[in-house]
Amino acid sequence: MTKEDYYEVLGVDKNSDKKDIKKAYRKLALKYHPDKNPSKSAEDKFKNISEAYAVLSDDQKRKMYDTYGHAGIDQQYSTEDIFRGVDFGDIFGGMGFDFNDIFEQFFGHQYGFRRSGRIRRKGADLRYDIEIGLEDAYNGLETEIRVPRIEVCEECNGTGAENGTSIKKCPQCNGNGQINHTRKTAFGVFSQVAPCNKCKGQGTTIEKYCKKCRGKGNIQVNRDIDIKIPKGVDNGSQLRLAGEGESGLGGSGDLYIVIHIKKDSNYRRNGADLYMSRFITYPQAALGTRMQVKTIGEDIEIIKIPEGTEYGDIIRIKNKGMPYLRGRGYGDLYIEIKIKTSKRLSRKAKRLLNELNNEL
Repeated sequence: MTKEDYYEVLGVDKNSDKKDIKKAYRKLALKYHPDKNPSKSAEDKFKNISEAYAVLSDDQKRKMYDTYGHAGIDQQYSTEDIFRGVDFGDIFGGMGFDFNDIFEQFFGHQYGFRRSGRIRRKGADLRYDIEIGLEDAYNGLETEIRVPRIEVCEECNGTGAENGTSIKKCPQCNGNGQINHTRKTAFGVFSQVAPCNKCKGQGTTIEKYCKKCRGKGNIQVNRDIDIKIPKGVDNGSQLRLAGEGESGLGGSGDLYIVIHIKKDSNYRRNGADLYMSRFITYPQAALGTRMQVKTIGEDIEIIKIPEGTEYGDIIRIKNKGMPYLRGRGYGDLYIEIKIKTSKRLSRKAKRLLNELNNEL
């Protein structure tokens, strides 16, 4: 589809100055604000007028558009390039709207909408691996972990500037955070975008750096976090702690706890079911017997071994396995019977076995 002319989108003529363009955009953006006009068509209109303003409010992009139209913009700028460095929040100061949040919702944090001179990117998600025992997985576990992570500097609130000092728009890139070099060749017009070397892509310069973070706006800390591991977790289970990842001006990432279960000497696990082995003698297998079994729940179960039990037979004890992670109840415990054969026999034992063999 053919794009509508940016000037027509904003309702201004081509000779309008920046003040008129800003005024027109402000009026339309308030009209199509998602909270005031939640329709899908209003959302699309809001995106269109924002793109038009991002181009026409920038001298370089506007010159490219006036010369080559939409082709000059589409071929030379990505969506990120179009919106990079435009401070929409400055337009609506004092009106109770935070338009940067809306743009992050529509276009994503990666497009670098600015507040107070810093790109408001969301902090990174983090992963923490923890190893627990099978009994911890059975009972659940509350513990504390120490997570190294980046947090917004409390001294400067992430600005990187010492309190009381000013943050100024970079004079070299005019606050865009990048320098756009355009050149004409026989094959067409080429535009090369590079981060501004003066402000290192931030779009602002700091008069005096914060002593705590040295101008970075963030610091590395080791944060102690209480976690609660629910009953029934399995190897590879993940817990998500919202907002416990690294901090950023656009919000905090999440922390993902990955559970690893230590190998247990008594039990093998398959989902919520547990398996174990028990040895009995041949007479016990032939005549039947009773034996005690200690379950993972610290209960002592008396189980009956029926006469004629063979090697490898399975005895099932209901509800003595692991708790179900998402639901009520427990799995089962399966006991595999193995028959122990003596390697050293007395003369009497050999004689009795021979008699038994002849009888059988």
